[in-house]
Amino acid sequence: MPEPRPRTQARRRRYAAGAGALLSAVAVAGCASMWQPALDPQARVPAFDAGTVARGGRLAALGNCAACHTVDPARPYAGGLGIGTPFGTVYSTNITPDADTGIGRYSEAAFTRALREGVARDGHLLYPAFPYDHYTRLTQDDIRALYAYFMTRSPLDAPAHPNDLRFPFGFRPLIGVWNTLYLKRAPWTPDPRQSAAWNRGAYVADALAHCSACHTPRTRLGGEDRMRFLDGGEAEDWYAPALNAKSPSPLPWTHGQLVAYLRTGIASDHAVAGGPMQDVVENLGRADPADVEALATWLHSYLPQPPHAARPGALPPPAAADPDQVKLGYDVYAGACARCHDAGRAATSGAALPLQQAVALYDPDPRSLLHIVRDGIAPQGGAPARWMPAFAGILDDGQTAALAAYLRRYGAARPAWPNLEDSVRNMRQP
Repeated sequence: MPEPRPRTQARRRRYAAGAGALLSAVAVAGCASMWQPALDPQARVPAFDAGTVARGGRLAALGNCAACHTVDPARPYAGGLGIGTPFGTVYSTNITPDADTGIGRYSEAAFTRALREGVARDGHLLYPAFPYDHYTRLTQDDIRALYAYFMTRSPLDAPAHPNDLRFPFGFRPLIGVWNTLYLKRAPWTPDPRQSAAWNRGAYVADALAHCSACHTPRTRLGGEDRMRFLDGGEAEDWYAPALNAKSPSPLPWTHGQLVAYLRTGIASDHAVAGGPMQDVVENLGRADPADVEALATWLHSYLPQPPHAARPGALPPPAAADPDQVKLGYDVYAGACARCHDAGRAATSGAALPLQQAVALYDPDPRSLLHIVRDGIAPQGGAPARWMPAFAGILDDGQTAALAAYLRRYGAARPAWPNLEDSVRNMRQP
């Protein structure tokens, strides 16, 4: 084998030196941010005007704060929810104004630092399961309103639940390196080429609702892959579909449909919100309607508009040449699903979306469909609304995989999901 040319060797040495310098700079910057000073505790919670508190409540709804910081609905914002990550489980904290276990001793400056830099009042670094990499772009007026809202909630005694993270991720100073790579401390700036409504929606989506936190793939270190913005990600083991030109939606979305879906969880010709999106919808229903309209305007600009070939109707039986798994899936569908889904969605509660229009069938990942089949979709808080029963106690793993294989083939007309049986088995694991 011929030796590399001297010029090639020199180029490689320069690349290696440059990469080494970059890694060293990241390490130095990360180490410098590992230790932060404690901020003085405030002696008492200040008073706030009612208008600021109300605006903070609407902003908290846009940020979906209750979904992560509430386990028991009777104890809102007391924390304790386990948030699964590839590195282990992080538990949300108490953000009520309790002085000992919550944020009652946080001044507005300490609250601002937590949102903008991911640093607690006592100086320890917060795990980025708390999306401070988005909240860092909030305006100070919005931070002040959020502060007023949380400081006027009922104080609840709720000590922090210890996190359960694999070694070495429980060593908090390592977050300093993550911050160097992924925390961009820069204010949000409007796009002068876009309308005021679009820019408001972009701000809401980025700084408050942090939509890309779920709908963008993540790197191996857990940061958003900004080169694949809104290409699809995951949330709580559900697949979060792409919200751009790669959207798997079988039909285009209108602006009106997006507004209806974001506020109610259901829109004509589209599936009912399920999984983590139910919490998002429940909170958006309490947000300022104008902000939800703006969010829909922003989102609509990313989604593809050409019509797809999704013709509703009864799903056909399999062909004679189909695999036995697909034939079994049809039998399961005919016995458990067809009565509602072949009827088509109507005003009655006994009808359901034609499955040619169900986005979960078109996802590149089967997890959302498997969650829906296994766990069903129940209205939040038991309120009357559309629902789907759970089949976890009725269908075994083989029947579930067969149903998914049949629906993928005859509902979506898409290639089979690889390793479908493994995905079904993984769903059974705690």
